[in-house]
Amino acid sequence: MELAMTVKNDKLVGDFWGGLAAMLVALPSAIAFGVTIYASIGPAYAGLGALAGILGATALGLVAPALGGTNRLITAPCAPAAAVLSAFAIELVRQDVDPVFIVLMLTALGLVAGVIQLLLGFMGIGSLIKYIPFPVVSGYLTGVGLIIIGSQIPKFLGVFGNVPLWRTLISPDSWQWQSALIGGVTALVMVGAPVLTRAVPAAILGLLAGIATYFGLAHFVDESLLVLEGNKMIIGPLGGSASSMLDAITGRWRDIGELKLSQIGNLMGTALTLAVLLSIDTLKTAVVLDALTRSRHDSNRELVAQGAANVVSACAGGMPGAGQMGATLVNLASGGQTRVSGIIEGVLALVAFLALGAFIAWIPVAALAGILLVVGVRMIDRHSLHLLQSPWTMLDFVVIVVVVIVALAYSLIAASAVGIALAMFLFIREQLGSTIIRNKVDGGNRFSKRVRLGHEMDLLERRGEQTIMLELQGSLFFGTKDQLFSALEPELGKRQYVLLDMRRVQSVDVTAVHLLSQIRDSLSERGAFLLFSSLTHTLPNGRNIAELFAQMDLTNDNPQVKVFQEMDDAVEWIEDQVLGETAQRSAELPPLEVWEMEIFRDVKEDALVDLVERLERRVVPRDERLFSIGDAADQLFLIRKGAVRISVPVPGTSLSRHRLTYGRGDFVGGMSFITHAARFSTDATATEDSEVYVLRREDFEILREQHRRLAFQLIEGVARVLAFRLGYADRELLAMQE
Repeated sequence: MELAMTVKNDKLVGDFWGGLAAMLVALPSAIAFGVTIYASIGPAYAGLGALAGILGATALGLVAPALGGTNRLITAPCAPAAAVLSAFAIELVRQDVDPVFIVLMLTALGLVAGVIQLLLGFMGIGSLIKYIPFPVVSGYLTGVGLIIIGSQIPKFLGVFGNVPLWRTLISPDSWQWQSALIGGVTALVMVGAPVLTRAVPAAILGLLAGIATYFGLAHFVDESLLVLEGNKMIIGPLGGSASSMLDAITGRWRDIGELKLSQIGNLMGTALTLAVLLSIDTLKTAVVLDALTRSRHDSNRELVAQGAANVVSACAGGMPGAGQMGATLVNLASGGQTRVSGIIEGVLALVAFLALGAFIAWIPVAALAGILLVVGVRMIDRHSLHLLQSPWTMLDFVVIVVVVIVALAYSLIAASAVGIALAMFLFIREQLGSTIIRNKVDGGNRFSKRVRLGHEMDLLERRGEQTIMLELQGSLFFGTKDQLFSALEPELGKRQYVLLDMRRVQSVDVTAVHLLSQIRDSLSERGAFLLFSSLTHTLPNGRNIAELFAQMDLTNDNPQVKVFQEMDDAVEWIEDQVLGETAQRSAELPPLEVWEMEIFRDVKEDALVDLVERLERRVVPRDERLFSIGDAADQLFLIRKGAVRISVPVPGTSLSRHRLTYGRGDFVGGMSFITHAARFSTDATATEDSEVYVLRREDFEILREQHRRLAFQLIEGVARVLAFRLGYADRELLAMQE
């Protein structure tokens, strides 16, 4: 009991320190993101932006961990949200929309994005978002990073208002060296701080350095910087009190209620983009966290939690966010162990807002710009340049560049559409570049598990050109149908049996089924057969191949089309056709005498008289065991009639795996008999009513003493047949490798 309490207390302590450290990282970024968004409306709205960032950090930190299922994940305002919302605000400003209405639309945008995330989670889409290809995600992140950099350079240089980046760069007379100095010091300290200490987050040290630089300039250079009202260099008054927070929340609810349905409908495209970006950001962080902690998150539950948190944040007047990589890793490194650490981060953000509201008003805008410039640079995926080193990955790099260009030239909305289209293109390209023919071999090099006699094997080998067998893999769809047809076209006019094994096929579309129907008709015209094996398995998309083929009338009511459970069953059927022997005819054949068996083909009939006297005749009904695993391996079984199936149990299940089937004139247990094995390691079951001769080891020992030559001939015959089988098996393996 005491041990359990100690462990629980240790977790709480770790969660507190982890939450505190995460808050110190997330809060400055949240303020910077909020200022970036709302300053796009006008400098007077910077304070409202800082408040939105703080309220967002609080609401997201309290709600997301409480509902989510990922330990240690910290949810806070993030860069993708800042990029999308800033672009949205700038576009409305260009349309000369009332600033008050822009603030309302930003709130509604976060609210709708949260609702979309809720729907994505409830619909199970969370499991699919994480499968977006790396080049598309890389392009997204790089595009967001460049957008953030472009939006922060004017603030870094002290050019306030909605002045375009290009105009800022060509107008150095409008720059303020004080802002550049403050932002530069902030960025340099943030980058260099980890070299000196990791005890305090780099963003906090950078922010403190920027504030110190600002007040240093105010004291030694320009005392006007100490004025709060109308000072564009700083955030400005927040009204940091409980009453101001309550006013913000109630005001948002009142304003949202006045929105029209058509106005909300106009937000859907941007809201969908925002929801997808926030979801990707969250799940990417969760996947990294899984790898570091050897855990596994629930993607759909996490999306529901994130959506609910963003809805609450919007209703409270805060900005939306996602699972933040930096704050999460700091939480992990600082001792955070459970979801409580995320809740503590939200509580401490609220405390910071209430206690430090007056202090936050003096934070320089240039310092926040310096922090965001570092964040933006770090979001650029520089590692993707390695893709240029190989021609195989060149196209992936092109995809990244296209997504980035579309994001910068148009919008992240357009980039999301282009990204989805390119993701589909990448998939199709991958499918086209891979072969769907896993193995192609003719009947003379691939045999069934039905062990045949020597003269039968010679006949099957000579007539092997009648059969072609293809093991298919991957996706059979409109993009790979020509590849399949090219492999089959030269075979259709000369093969009597065409076997397609579908065991490794992952998907099939209607176009591929139509092609298979044409192949069937071509074979049927000349009396040839089309055979399928392993049709009954269910594809990853939940579709059953056998049902699809039946629905398309590919396998229905056509005597020239055969369907088998396994490939070996199909090969055995083909062999029976080639040999002219069916199961019914085999059952009608009379039992063999000893001298008629192949194993004794070089032994004179009169020399076998003494052997016959020591053989036991046994009748084995269908489905009865001849021997089982663990039985004493002291008997050799000579099959007079019928067939015996050898199988090995699958460990941990009630199933067994078919190894070989021995027929009339063959023997079972030869290897064990020669090697003096103590126990059988397989099961032997009669597949039809059978008769066998049984030679016991003790009788063989007596025979060896009395008739050494006969005993030697018996062992030699067993060894000869085993070597014969091994030779065919070796050739078959080589053919399959090729």
